[in-house]
Amino acid sequence: MNKKAVCVISGGLDSATAAYIAKSQGYEIIALHFDYNQRTMNKEKQCFEQICDDLGVEKRYILNADFIAQIGGNSLTDTSLKIRKSGVEKDLPNSYVPYRNGIFLSIAAALAQKEKAQAIFIGVVQDDSSGYPDCSLKFISQINLAINEGTGENMQIIAPLVDLNKGEIVQKAINLGVNLAHSWSCYESEIKPCGECDSCRLRANGFKKANLKDPIID
Repeated sequence: MNKKAVCVISGGLDSATAAYIAKSQGYEIIALHFDYNQRTMNKEKQCFEQICDDLGVEKRYILNADFIAQIGGNSLTDTSLKIRKSGVEKDLPNSYVPYRNGIFLSIAAALAQKEKAQAIFIGVVQDDSSGYPDCSLKFISQINLAINEGTGENMQIIAPLVDLNKGEIVQKAINLGVNLAHSWSCYESEIKPCGECDSCRLRANGFKKANLKDPIID
C-alpha cells in the first residue's frame, strides 16, 4: 500500500519545498490549499496549481476558508490595515493571521483521516521568520498530539523546514528541482512583489544567502 501525505501548499516557497520533500520521501501527495480572502489569493491559487502540475499531483483540494477573513484582525485579509514594511517592530506583526496554522492543520487532519493518509506536511519555519507562534516546533508537536487524540489515528505532522534559515530552504528547493518561478511570497501584490513586506524581505534574504537570483524578480 502506498503511503500518503496531505501537503498544505499555500503557493509559497516554503510549502512548495515541503511538498517536494514529501515526494522525495516516497509519499503520494494529496494537495491542500486554502482560500481565505487574503490579498494575494488569486496569485497563490495559481501558484498552487502550477506546483501541483510540476509534482504530478492528481488529488487536489482547494477549500473555502473565508471565515478567517470574517474573524479578521490581520492585514492580509483586512485592507484597512497597512501591511508592515519596516520590520523594526519587536511585537507580533499585523500580518499574523490568528491561529491560521492551527486551523489549517485541524482541517488537514480531517482530510488525512478521510484519505487514510499517514502524514501531513507543512512548510512552517521557526527561526528565520516573522515570529508567528503557530510556526514553532513546540506548537507542531503539541497539535500533533491533540490531532491524534481527537482522530484516534497515529498521523505524523512533518515540518521539514522548521529549523532551517531561508538561505538553506532556497538551496534545498533548488536541489530538489522546485521551480521557484511558480511560487509567490508577497503579502500585498499579485502582480509584482512589493519587496518590502516581511515575506518579501525574508525571501530576498534567502536568495542572497544562497547566492542565487530569484526568478520572480526582474
